[in-house]
Amino acid sequence: MYAQERQRQILDALEASGRVTVSALADTFEVATETVRRDLDDLEQRGMLMRVHGGALARRTDAAEPDLDTRRTTNPQVKRRIADAARKLLPADGDASVLLDAGTTTLGLVPHLAGRRGPLLTHALDVAQAMLTLDAPPVHLLPGRLRPGTGAGVGADTVAALERLRPDIAFLGCNGFDGAELFTPDPEEGAVKSTIVARSGLRVVLADSSKAQVHQLVAFARASEIDALVSDDGLPAQIRRDLEDADVQVVIA
Repeated sequence: MYAQERQRQILDALEASGRVTVSALADTFEVATETVRRDLDDLEQRGMLMRVHGGALARRTDAAEPDLDTRRTTNPQVKRRIADAARKLLPADGDASVLLDAGTTTLGLVPHLAGRRGPLLTHALDVAQAMLTLDAPPVHLLPGRLRPGTGAGVGADTVAALERLRPDIAFLGCNGFDGAELFTPDPEEGAVKSTIVARSGLRVVLADSSKAQVHQLVAFARASEIDALVSDDGLPAQIRRDLEDADVQVVIA
């Protein structure tokens, strides 16, 4: 078994139980304990677990979500650069449909949608309001219950509406990511994001490097399920390699 597959199974075991031991993993994989220790050390360096004596613990950072005002004032210049870089991934066909996820980074992409002819879709109230200021086609605001902290539509109605759509391209945000998965702290937002990923033709994630190696409660997509990630030059080299190994185009703003 290759190291990458062993490490994937180690992370799966951590997700299931919260803790693993070197001796048990060595027995499971039928390898030397030193091999397991190297795997755990490598995963710790990538921010994917916390080493303890004799094994490792799952690494979680499920802090409360900052509100919209706080997020709008966090890394604004970096988010602007990311949005500018993401603009180049918009389809040349102006009739293509574009869906924007909730988030302050995706919100920054709205000005670059001016002049497009295809449908614009979102489940986020502030994104829809920004879209309305453009010289653009009608804006489609998806139904759902608005989350107080984010202004994002969530719930069964939002998911059902998304399941009837097939956007040509979707730009998503996230609260954390590593080289294997993308995270959000809220299960309902996770369900919406997972549906966006499943239903969209192209999937582009916009996330600044402060979210790298941050793990939240809900993994809404595997890296292999997205097409591109746009970040900044603080992105850890190992995460970039892992993403590229998963055939994700990494764009550095």
